[in-house]
Parts: sequence; C-alpha cells; structure tokens
Amino acid sequence: MPIVDIDWLKEHVEVPDDLTVEQLAQDLVRVGLEEEDIHASSVTGPLVVGKIVDFTPEPQKNGKTINWCHVDVGEKYNATDENGNKVPRGIICGAPNVGKDELVVVALPGAVLPGDFKIASRKTYGHVSDGMCCSQRELGLSDEHNGIILLREQGYSKEELDALELGQDAIHLLHLDRPTLEINITPDRGYAFSYRGVAREYHHSTGRPYTDPISLYEKHVPKAPEGGIGDVEAKIVDDNPLHGVVGCDRYYLRAVHGFNPTSHTPNWMQRRLTRAGMRPISLAVDVTNYLMLDLGQPMHAYDLDKLNPPIVIRRAHEGEHLTTLDGKDRPLSTEDLLITDSPEGNEGSRIIGLAGVMGGLYGEVTAETKNLLVECAHFDQVSIARTARRHKLPSEASRRFERGVDIEMQPAAAQAAVELLSRYGSGEPSNNPTDLNNTVDPEAIQFKVTEVKRLVDLDVSVDRISSILEDIGCVVAGGGNGIMSVTPPPWRPDLTMPCDLVEEIARLVGYDEIPVRVPPAPVNDTGLTPDQSRQRWVSSTLAESGLVETLSYPFVGDADYKTFALDPESMAARSVEITNPLGGDRPYLRTDLLHTLALTAQRNIRRGLDNVKIYEIGHVFHNDPSAPPIPALPGGVRPTDEQLAALDAGLPDQPLHVAGLITGDAVAKGWYEDSREVDWSDALSRVRRIAERLGVEIVVTAPANYGELPSTYEAATWHPGRTALVSLTDGTWIGVAGELHPHVIENLGIPAHSAAFELDLTTLFDHLSDQPLQAKAISTFPPVKQDLAFSVEESVTSAQLEAVIREAAGDVLESITLFDVFHGGALGEGKKSLAYAVAFRSSSKTLTAEDSEAIRASIVEKAQEIGAQLRS
Repeated sequence: MPIVDIDWLKEHVEVPDDLTVEQLAQDLVRVGLEEEDIHASSVTGPLVVGKIVDFTPEPQKNGKTINWCHVDVGEKYNATDENGNKVPRGIICGAPNVGKDELVVVALPGAVLPGDFKIASRKTYGHVSDGMCCSQRELGLSDEHNGIILLREQGYSKEELDALELGQDAIHLLHLDRPTLEINITPDRGYAFSYRGVAREYHHSTGRPYTDPISLYEKHVPKAPEGGIGDVEAKIVDDNPLHGVVGCDRYYLRAVHGFNPTSHTPNWMQRRLTRAGMRPISLAVDVTNYLMLDLGQPMHAYDLDKLNPPIVIRRAHEGEHLTTLDGKDRPLSTEDLLITDSPEGNEGSRIIGLAGVMGGLYGEVTAETKNLLVECAHFDQVSIARTARRHKLPSEASRRFERGVDIEMQPAAAQAAVELLSRYGSGEPSNNPTDLNNTVDPEAIQFKVTEVKRLVDLDVSVDRISSILEDIGCVVAGGGNGIMSVTPPPWRPDLTMPCDLVEEIARLVGYDEIPVRVPPAPVNDTGLTPDQSRQRWVSSTLAESGLVETLSYPFVGDADYKTFALDPESMAARSVEITNPLGGDRPYLRTDLLHTLALTAQRNIRRGLDNVKIYEIGHVFHNDPSAPPIPALPGGVRPTDEQLAALDAGLPDQPLHVAGLITGDAVAKGWYEDSREVDWSDALSRVRRIAERLGVEIVVTAPANYGELPSTYEAATWHPGRTALVSLTDGTWIGVAGELHPHVIENLGIPAHSAAFELDLTTLFDHLSDQPLQAKAISTFPPVKQDLAFSVEESVTSAQLEAVIREAAGDVLESITLFDVFHGGALGEGKKSLAYAVAFRSSSKTLTAEDSEAIRASIVEKAQEIGAQLRS
C-alpha cells in the first residue's frame, strides 16, 4: 500500500507546519483513505556523520577480511587518548566499500538500532571496536546491505557534502526522525496510489489549498505533429482485444539525447524513493519510479540506440517467450499485451517488454546509455490485471494500471520526466513527441440531485452538490430542473453511474452526517422459524453429548474423493463445479459434510490431539444436470416472482446436513475405570439423541437388510459390518452412522475404529409436525415388569420384533428395552436370541397375574407370525 511522506506531500498541498502523521491519518480517514500503519524509525542514541581517516585490511583465518578503521566523528564524539587529546575512534568494519576520506554514518556506543541491537565498545578481531559504520539495512532504511552508507553516493551535491560537519546528527540528516504513514487504498480509487491523488484527498478533507502538478507541466508540453508520429514511429496493432477493448488506447514517446549515464540521482529523490520502499538504481530508472509515485503514471525508459522503430504494441503469439528484468524466462499467453520493436524491418518481431507490467532485458538502460526513450501509456485495466496475475508479477506499474490511470496526463508526465533528466542528467529533450491517442472522453452522467436524499438520506443543497462534484474534478452543467449533467474527470474511471456520484457526495459531506435509523422489526416476524429452532436443538444436543462444533470450507477435489474411496469421475458428475475456485485442487462443492469435516479432524490429530469429537451443521450441494440455465437479470430493478422462480429452478439442491466425527477414546482412562475406544455405537447413540430431542421415531437397519440402497449412500466409505442406515418409520432414508472403512481411516491418518454419522436435516425437518402433542396422564397404578427372550432367524431385526411386541401389548405397554443379543450355542445355525425388558401399566386398574399372563400370551402368539419363539 502507498507510503505517505509529509515532506513530499507538502509539494502539492499546503499543510500545517506542525502536522503529525497521526493527525494526517485522521484527516485522510475522513475521506476514506484508511491508515494501514505508521512507520517510525526505532534508531535512538548517537548516530553521527564520520570520516574514515585511514583503514588497514586484516585477513582472518576464516577467509574473511576485516578493516581496522580510524574514524573522525568530530570534536564532541572523538575518543580521548592517554594524554587527553581527542583522536579518531577505532572501529572494525567488514564492508567491502570502505575507503579513505569517505564520509559515513557511524553509530556510537549507546545507540540502539532496529531489532533492539545495542551498540557498545566490544573487543573483536583483536581490537576494541568503538562504534559501527552502518549500512542501509542496519538503519532500517532499505534492504540494501552490499556495503556501508557512503554519503558521497547518496546524491548530495558538492556544496551539500562540503556543508556536512563531522559529528553532525545523522538521524535528522537521513530523516529517521520523520515517520511515514501507510494507507489502505480500495480497488476503485487507483488515483490515490500517487502523491497527486493523496494531496487532492487531503484538500477534500481539510480544505487546504491544492495545486495539481499536472497543470504545471502541461504548460511546457510540446505539441505532437499531425498524425501523432514524432521522432520515433509507433503502432498499436491489437488483433485479440479482450471483451472488444483494445489493450492500449494511448501511447506517448519522448526522446532525450546526450544523456550523461554517470549522473547520480539527487539525494532528495533517493531519500524519497527509499522512504517509499523503492531502491534507487540509476538516474533514468529513478526518475520514472519517482514520477510514478508522485503523479500516478507508470513510465519506462529505454536505451533509444538499441531500438529499431517502429515500436509496435501487439498481443503475444503462441509459443513466444520473454526474459523480464528480473531475469526469468516467461512463456507468453496470446492475451498478453507486448511492447516490441522492429529489427531489420520486421515489424514487432522483437519483444522488449510486457506492457504495463515489466520491461524485458533487451533495451534496458545501462551505464553506457546516452540517448533515452521515455514511454508513457494508457493500457486496458483488465488486460494488465490478467497478465500480472498470470505471470505472478504484481509490479508497482501493474497495480496502478489495473486500477485505472488518468487518460490525459501522459504528455505532462513525460514532460516532468524529461525536465528531471535534463536537469540532473544533462540530457536534451526532443520537442517532437509521438502521441497515439485513441482515448474516449468519459461519458456525462445524468444525475438527479434527489438521489442523494433517496439513497443516503442527506439533505444537501444543489449548490453544495455542484461544488463538491466540481472540487473532485467533474464538469457540471445544468441543475436548475434538479438534473445535472456531470462529466467525471479523466483520473476517475470508477465514476460511471449516478450512485457513484452519491457515494462521492456522502464521502465528502461525511459518513458521520448520514442519519442512523434502526428499522422497527415487525412484531409478527420476530423469533426463530420452526426449522431454525430445530437446528439449534440439534446443535445443543450434540454439544451436550461432548462434541465441539466446527465450520469448514465447502470445497473439495479429486484428492478428497480418493481419500474416501470414491471414484473422482463419477463424483464429478454429481458435484457442482465452481467456475472460479479459490484453489485449483478443490473445484467442487461438497456433496457430504464428512468430506470437509474429516479434514478438520485430520488437522487436529496432526497437531497432537488424538481424541477428536467434532460436528458441523451446514449445506451440501447436489448437481442437477437437467436444471434450466440461470437467467441473467437486469440490475437496478426488483426481479419479478417469475424471475426469482427461474433463479431458484436453476440453482442446485442445497439440503442442510449435520455430521459428526469421533476418534480416539470414548472414555478417558482414570483411576475409577479403564478407557474405551470409540466404536460404531458412539455415532449411533448421537443419532438416537437427536431423534429423541426432535421427538421423531427412527429405524436403524444394517445395509445388508435395507433392501434397495439409497443412491447417495457411499458404501465404500463405511465399514461393511459396523454401519447402520437411518430412516424414518415411513421408510424415508435420512442418513448413516457407524465406523468409517479401515481404508478411509488409513487414508486420513486417524485412529482405528473412528466413528461418524451424517443426517439430512432438511428431509428430517420436512417430516416433523408443528402440532402440539397430547400428554398422557400419569398412571397411579403399579407396573408389572417381565423379561422376554425370543429366538429368531438372523434376518429378523430387533426393530421388527419390537414392533410386533408393541402391537400385541397395546396401550398397557409402558416401556421396552433390548438388553441382550446372543448367537450360537443351543440356538443352532442361523439363529439368534433377542431379550427384552418390558413394563406393563394400566391407566385404570392394577394389573393382576391373569392380566399380565394374557398380555404375555398375546405377545407370544403375535411373535410367531414372524417366526419368533419364546425361549423358556
């Protein structure tokens, strides 16, 4: 994000002498430029200008050569010898650029550098080092650490160097006592990526006088010849425009002859670039970077003698490559916009840069460059954004182009560049520029002033609305009839609709002026819906049973399907694919909660938490290939009921599910009992708790006894012998519970016998009734309790036998509990024993022995219909 230096800002807008960065942050946030951070130097203590009087290189055993230096730091800070005389300090320095009589920055004992690095007199390499000669990185100025700071190389003029005094405070000299402000810029306000834009916003916030620097440079811009072709011929040939928009609609070139390549960047410019987070390189490059930060116009400087006109702006061809300035070879896409020249008359045959992103190695400015070509252009935002992301090159230039650059300032920006190159590099600017200008002026917006009241409820007069819009650079006409014709300024491509103008007015009037009114909630719509209440009951029930609620992203991919032993190809056909996924490896929306819940468990287990008990309530997504396409609806109007119905019809089915996963020990080991590993019963018990809380009867069936299995049941995911399908009494399938398949457990890397469940809450809730239940009167008569054990075929389920017992016993059955299942022994092959504890109680009398015997006989007779025999 942009760094704001008050000393630089004041060149464009008047600021108070006592302005602090804290106050600047408050002023800018009022107009929407939020503070990101305040960068203040942590350097304290004596940091002074010193002069290396002499130095002695001393090779060391480790192969390193250190320099024993005597550094004069002025009368005040020099050391005192045994005779009381002031002498230069002895300092050890390992930098390779140490030189006699060089002026350097010296941290003296007592100074503290970034990282809480305290300077003190230390014995090292056989000497007592009484201070430290500092590099840029050691002072937190930049990442430069190739050597110590030599003030001669910092762009000071001879007069400025001569004016420096030994022992002078270097903290003030290097502006380390002046903090900077980093601000956050929203994507629609690219103009604020420059001091020109920030100064304008400071003016809007405080009313301080502002001077647009572009207007000053425009006075000296030479006129381009007829047809736009000046000293250097150029062409725009875009045969593959994105969305019909040509990639470059303005291309401006200005030549500078007789440039002195040995010229140094002036100190004030180096300092500003460094404080903005950019490394000074050379005068030509620094000028273009400086003006990009100052004006907001990215520029590029070429070695004119290396280029062969015409310069051609075109799209890349299939198979082309470019080596960019960072030394990387990049295969190009046919969507990439390129800057090319024409060696041997072959137009556009040699690539010299990725337009608006980064230049290539060929044509770059070197220490031998004597003639420069300054390029200023306006590129399509979408084209530059795609290229920068495709090549992972988010350069300072691309950040500005993709947010929108002023379409009219290219000549003025080039004029500013050639003036600086002429002043500091002795160059002679050409007055015959090339200007290919195909830009289109912004369209006027018909703006009803009543929109301000309608959209943001601000009472603003017509005159004030007009004044605000003109102040941000708009051209305003009309207004007498309540409708203005507003033409946005060329640096605001984000202003295209009336609502954009309302936002600007609200921003500059002040968001705090917008009335706050809390709409009253309709009395008849308060509270939770029945399904919302039920969802909370489910969540509370699982939390009470020891599970922790989690939330996971709903994205899955082929690797997740394979983890659960599913075929990626068949799952892809059932899954909803995302057009622009967050991650290329997870392009689908989940069809089951377990697919993403298991990743949460896996992540916790890998961090040392073995006993994971978690659940999640969320939506799953089922693809419907026969669904109609979703219609594109116009903006600004409320859709009709038919349009909303068409939208719903095209959306995938999104039922609400709940899933849980339990691993490790179900019961922790203690002095009072042994631990118990999780098994299928722990998952099924949670399902039964949910059913009890919702007041619904469920049927639990082994997959082998279920009949036709549901299409969404994935048998490969579950243990073949420790899994139950869960359905309602009418046969509607609602989910599954049990242990995960050993292969799935191995793939996930979770403990053996891990259990899970997943229920379709949407289907479950649809089968619940909101009708109040009639409570049964509590009987005051005593119960009769009996145990009944039946031998049945293996294929007969407990649920079937229980239903028979309930039917035969009638209303007097108070409770029935299965307490024993037995196989083998005297029962024979294919048989099992089911034992139940039953309780009978009448609401009208005390049951006698004859009554209980009659009930028992009825149960035995009814049970024989399914082949159940009462065991003696």
